[in-house]
Amino acid sequence: MTAQPPTLPPMESTDSVFNPDFSSTNGAGPADGAATSPVEATAPAPPVQPPEPAKQAEAYVPDAQMQQKVKDVMYSDIGVNTLLNRLKASIASAREFASFLKRRGAMEEEHANSLKKLSRLTLDSIKRGEARHESYERQFEQVMHANERIADNGTQFGLALHAMHENLNQLANKMDVSRKQWKHEGLAAEKKVSDAEALVEKAKSRYDQLAEDLDRVKTGDTGAGRKFGLKGPKSAAQHEEDLNRKVQTADSDYASKVQTAQAYRKELVATTRPQAVSAMVDLIKEIDAALTMEMQKYASFNEKLVMNNGQVVSPQELKGSSAIAPPSLNQLIYQINNEKDFDDYLLKHANKVPSVRSELQYVKHPTLAPVQSKPTPQPAPTISNDRRTSLQMVSSQPASSFATQPPAETASSPQQYRPPSQTESLQQPSYQTYQTGFQQHEQQPYRRGPQQPSYPGSSTYSPVAQNPYSQQPQQSEYPQGPAGQSMAQQTSGVAYNNSSSAPVKPVFGVSLDDLFQRDGSPVPMVVYQCIHAVDLFGLEVEGIYRIPGTSSHIQSMKALFDSDSAQVDFRNPEAFQHDVNSVAGLLKQFFRELPDPVLTRDFYGKFIDAARIDDDTMRRDSMHALINGLPDPNYATLRALMLHMHRVQQSSDVNRMSTANLGICWAPSVMGPHKGNNMADAGLQARVVITILDNVLQIFDED
Repeated sequence: MTAQPPTLPPMESTDSVFNPDFSSTNGAGPADGAATSPVEATAPAPPVQPPEPAKQAEAYVPDAQMQQKVKDVMYSDIGVNTLLNRLKASIASAREFASFLKRRGAMEEEHANSLKKLSRLTLDSIKRGEARHESYERQFEQVMHANERIADNGTQFGLALHAMHENLNQLANKMDVSRKQWKHEGLAAEKKVSDAEALVEKAKSRYDQLAEDLDRVKTGDTGAGRKFGLKGPKSAAQHEEDLNRKVQTADSDYASKVQTAQAYRKELVATTRPQAVSAMVDLIKEIDAALTMEMQKYASFNEKLVMNNGQVVSPQELKGSSAIAPPSLNQLIYQINNEKDFDDYLLKHANKVPSVRSELQYVKHPTLAPVQSKPTPQPAPTISNDRRTSLQMVSSQPASSFATQPPAETASSPQQYRPPSQTESLQQPSYQTYQTGFQQHEQQPYRRGPQQPSYPGSSTYSPVAQNPYSQQPQQSEYPQGPAGQSMAQQTSGVAYNNSSSAPVKPVFGVSLDDLFQRDGSPVPMVVYQCIHAVDLFGLEVEGIYRIPGTSSHIQSMKALFDSDSAQVDFRNPEAFQHDVNSVAGLLKQFFRELPDPVLTRDFYGKFIDAARIDDDTMRRDSMHALINGLPDPNYATLRALMLHMHRVQQSSDVNRMSTANLGICWAPSVMGPHKGNNMADAGLQARVVITILDNVLQIFDED
């Protein structure tokens, strides 16, 4: 009977192994107000039909005849060789599945990290002032928290696959060592017997030949053997006596060799071969059972991942629980009330509605009004037939037209402007008093009306005056150049565009040889500064060189180096806004933008050919010779980078950046894009970098 699928208890630690029940997610629970998913429960919900148990393979019971044939093959002369080949196939299968687990785990972790980062960025975005609030914000936050829990499930799944990969890989290596041991012992015993039997055949052939010669001499055959000795021809009797003596010697030698071969064969069949066969059968069964167990765990983990993600997307009521299941993602989105959000948004601005203003009227400026106008309806004066007298009476009070407003209205802003009344708009100065009124304007500026002229000494609102409410910093508050732009960018959050001005001393996009000729340093300053920053602050940052930095930070730092790299000092983390991932992204961008990659286009094909060599030592030596042939700036820069990558890899238990991960991340940057449509070159590129990193201390001296 085959073994049942393993029952996996919940894991306590979520850092190195997978929790199939997803009972904890790195200690991070949902945010306040967010709907929680009942992922802690392991019992299936009543509405959800439990998955059907996997059908077990039919019991395999071979008959007695088949068992005998299997034993005959195992204990025959080809048994040891056949079992060695079968064990080799089992080890290869285990390693292949372990490699799949490693790649699948890396994909799951990368997807989970990207999803979590996206969820956090989206949460920060929806809380800003320019985004919608009200029910949209509340429901969308819960949707993002659900995505975070899905990402946590994926992270746990990826960690579990990595642990399975390590276990299976260690077992395969152990089996390989045992196979080599039994191969040596088993084949040595087989060869010992085979050599003894070959000696028997040789002795028998000599014995038979001598016996036939003796028989021909006895029967009188004159051509049987030579009859010449040192002293001349031998007689028939002498010849027969010599043959008798040789036949007796050959017979004793033949008999002793037969006895020796029989003893070796007896020892092989009785002791050595059964031990080797039994040991290899046990090894084969052990690794096959372990591989099957890991595959069953993989299937079980996949089921748990899908089920728990389903509980996050659409929670179900738990069996035997009176708690109401949280809403599903679909229900959360349907709870967004657009109509109410619209009304609530407008009601928030109800207190900002301005008071009812009087109807706007056209009022012509008094100085531009015609001399003859309609008389002002005033009860005191009496209109006479003399037109000039009536005009003088109407205009005898010019102060009422020009200075009747209280002083407080003088400094009023355009928003506080109050249009004049109908009575005031009809009062016009007469021709005789116009000069007097103009002189009064020179002494006291005209302060009413929407189109008053600007006289000297006027304190009225000017549209070109500086806005007193502007909060923008003065230019003098920051130094000029990219450093000042970076400081202003940190203060105001505004990204400065330097595309209008060419770099003062460009670093990016310049070949290593040109930088060496210009600056006199074989390792560019940007490479030195970025390596120094990551060595100081990034060796224990998880996913360094794999997690991208902030694009705006990278562009800002790029502008600083293109301006004057000698003024940049990354020993102070404030210089890169405490964002070491952006520093790592800046370093990779420098190598990507090189006109000629650090390993050069001329050496590209040679490195790819070296990567195809299977023997580790020969591959290392070939690449060592190619690296020694690089130009001096390329060699110095590559040496600094690879020794730095070696220090990063030494902290891989914390930053999770192994040699393989670093090789995959850095291969396109140091070798350039692969040529043609051959995607296999991408894997060979990574193998080049991995080989250099694995042998960095042999290729480069660490001083």
